[in-house]
Amino acid sequence: MRIVVVGDVMLDVDLSGEATRLSPDAPVPVVDVSDVRRRAGGAGLVARMLAEDGWPVTLVTVLGDDDAGRQLQEHLAGVRLVAGPSGYPSPVKTRVRAGSHPVVRFDQGCEKTPVPEVSPAMLRAVEEAGVIIVADYGRGVAANPRLRDLLARLADEVPIIWDPHPAGPDPVPGVAVVTPNLSEAVRAAQSRAPKDARTVTNKPEAHRPEAHKDQTPQDQAPQDQAVEAGRILLNHWRSKAVLVTKGEQGAVLLQDHNATPHPVPAPRVEAGDPCGAGDRLAAGLAVHLLAGRSLEEAAELAVHEAADFLAAGGVSALPDRTTEPAGRNNESPAAARRRSTEPLLLARSIRQGGGTVVATGGCFDLLHAGHVRSLTAARELGDCLIVCLNSDDSVRRLKGPERPIIGQHDRAELLLAMECVDAVLVFDEDTPEAALERLRPDIWVKGGDYKGARLPETELVESWGGRCLTVPYHPARSTTGLADALAKVS
Repeated sequence: MRIVVVGDVMLDVDLSGEATRLSPDAPVPVVDVSDVRRRAGGAGLVARMLAEDGWPVTLVTVLGDDDAGRQLQEHLAGVRLVAGPSGYPSPVKTRVRAGSHPVVRFDQGCEKTPVPEVSPAMLRAVEEAGVIIVADYGRGVAANPRLRDLLARLADEVPIIWDPHPAGPDPVPGVAVVTPNLSEAVRAAQSRAPKDARTVTNKPEAHRPEAHKDQTPQDQAPQDQAVEAGRILLNHWRSKAVLVTKGEQGAVLLQDHNATPHPVPAPRVEAGDPCGAGDRLAAGLAVHLLAGRSLEEAAELAVHEAADFLAAGGVSALPDRTTEPAGRNNESPAAARRRSTEPLLLARSIRQGGGTVVATGGCFDLLHAGHVRSLTAARELGDCLIVCLNSDDSVRRLKGPERPIIGQHDRAELLLAMECVDAVLVFDEDTPEAALERLRPDIWVKGGDYKGARLPETELVESWGGRCLTVPYHPARSTTGLADALAKVS
């Protein structure tokens, strides 16, 4: 069934370089631009993510008749585009970065415009949806009355995920879930709460006298604000649920005004640019609801996928292409799989194609021939190999303060450079159980040093019908031995 994304699109431009001097004209940095990347933003980014993952996706939007609009069409290769005319210049947002630091963003054509018209073809495309994402970026598509009437009629039949915008309209009643971030939720709740009711505040201790005296406002604020704002918005928007996202602190799901909130923790990741995380979350929710999962499970998986997306580099890691590369039709299955760096999406794609997902785990600190042989043997057991990699903090707890020798990002990069490894999932716990619960591989592989003993993860893996296997172990080759040898020559 097709996923339909409805909303506003814009052209995002990233200019990146180094800043080593100040301008003689003013005390501002001079950025020597070395890289220029353009991509579809807004609803276009959501659709592009889904298309990259291999999902049949339709984007329903409006486009300007200008150069930026034509570039957007090129950058949406692989997406079925059903677009009407906007009648106005296409919005362009340009970000300038010096190294990893944002310097400035300037917008063109982003001023408020009248609500655009929708064509019969746009409405027909929405009616074909198995699941709908409304990616509202405040440009008016989501405010069109005819489109809103259709979405309201479909809300009881088709899951609708509504990603709101402060400048956009309220979601139509009955949508499956609305996904504001914390600041958007607080702002919306403050403007909608009755004057005589308790308002959402940045100081929860003022209205939470029962809070433990050792808990600080900083500890309490995100959860308290999210729950309070979510309840107000759930009542006001009349949606089936509200999922308030809180960045690195995960999210909180509210499905009934009086029900206990459902916290959704996020894995700890090191990420620079958060751009696109909300779009990745909405895409994940759509995929999992389409697959028939409950909203709680879909939210948990989508939050983890958004974190994985950021850990893998975020929007900067998306392929920079405007057309299908030559030779794609002749691309090998292995090469096609390796285009996806997100392990959960890869696992789902392999399973849906009838393939076998294989996973293994470890620290992989100083790769050696024993690792290569074991990983190669594991890959031969199925159609993809996902490595669950201990984070730096996890390695330190397991191996001591001197380890790891190589940081987690470099360890992941080295593993991904191997032909036999299709994806890497970094986990922060001492054991891989939580990562396995997310991946649910068909086969969990460990080295043959476990031979003759029941693997610790066996019960968990067998709970979803998976198997635990061992591959040959090479005792003469070990990271500890290699580290000791290096220490002697240093």
